[in-house]
Amino acid sequence: MGRIPGSKNKKMWIHEGDVVIVTPWEIQDSKADVIWKYTRPQVEWLERKGYLK
Repeated sequence: MGRIPGSKNKKMWIHEGDVVIVTPWEIQDSKADVIWKYTRPQVEWLERKGYLK
């Protein structure tokens, strides 16, 4: 389960299958903060360069 911080809350929508960067909470490992969401062209570039498989 992830939480979107207030500064990005209204601007970012997360859907199933999206590629995101998260940082886990220190208190609860089952929860995290969403730091960044990649767009489709960014995901394709990461796959071409071998960062994602």
